[in-house]
Amino acid sequence: MTQNRPQVRKISITAGEDGQRVDNFLLKQMPGVPKSHVYRLLRSGQVRVNGGRVKAERKLVTGDEVRIPPVRMAEPSEAVRPPDTVLNRLREAIIYEDEHYLAVSKPAGLAVHAGSGVPYGVIETVRAWNRYDFIELCHRLDRDTSGVLLLAKSRPALLRAQRAFKYGEADKRYFALLIGPWKGEDHDVDAALMRSRLASGESRVEIDEEEGKPSMSRFSPKAKYRDATLCEVMIFSGRTHQIRVHALALGCAVAGDEKYGERETNRALRELGLKRMFLHSHYLKLPAQDDFPKLLLSAPMPDELRSVLDRLSAPKPPRSGAPGRRRTR
Repeated sequence: MTQNRPQVRKISITAGEDGQRVDNFLLKQMPGVPKSHVYRLLRSGQVRVNGGRVKAERKLVTGDEVRIPPVRMAEPSEAVRPPDTVLNRLREAIIYEDEHYLAVSKPAGLAVHAGSGVPYGVIETVRAWNRYDFIELCHRLDRDTSGVLLLAKSRPALLRAQRAFKYGEADKRYFALLIGPWKGEDHDVDAALMRSRLASGESRVEIDEEEGKPSMSRFSPKAKYRDATLCEVMIFSGRTHQIRVHALALGCAVAGDEKYGERETNRALRELGLKRMFLHSHYLKLPAQDDFPKLLLSAPMPDELRSVLDRLSAPKPPRSGAPGRRRTR
């Protein structure tokens, strides 16, 4: 049996793709093709928009015609339909919806998207509802982190949210239970982070002021226990594992963190009923921009985390008055 040869494709840009960079559009249209090859096609002029050569950063508009040259792509794998229990659980987790956005309180343990060894995540589950012509993630949360997750229902809404995250205009706050000594009140951590891969193949993030990406977090204690502190954490950047690694810089670890925490401590916490990492995104605010009004979202702390706090020793409230802020670099 002969295999079908790749053919030239011509795709007309719809309103859902308006404003997307041509390189990002091509990467979605050409699954399995290495990024380096996609950019080579652009540089050589084999990709055309309305008959002309374009650069990678060219933004597409509705009605543009994109010519994609013949390229052999990976065979599309059969999508895995999430179980009905997951579909229904995420429907019940909706905390906000309007004509622009959908927001859910993501359960811990559910990835935001499919990946290596992960057949489905939030985005695949929402798409399986078959309710939206366009739906995309505006940002990410770690698999073991629960809380506010925002999805866009149009490309303009997606770009508005991405700009707010990129330029530090979004107000993002988490609850984190930190294990270890806590001195004083609010602490700022301004430390660049770099992602690396260990010889074992495990991915890990570390502070690296020379090659890392700038990142800053503010830790504010809300309740102090004998061996732990419940903090509200405001992040001014969105690096992978940011809160978890910045907490280490303060001499603490996020409770239940299997990657950066201590095994013995986590075992003791499991006896208190903590079966997951104690990190919850409870608040997100986007400022008003153009035709988009201010967006204010919140997700209450899950009962599974509140019950752990109830089992800890009686909390000591932070001192009243203006907080003394320490900056860690």
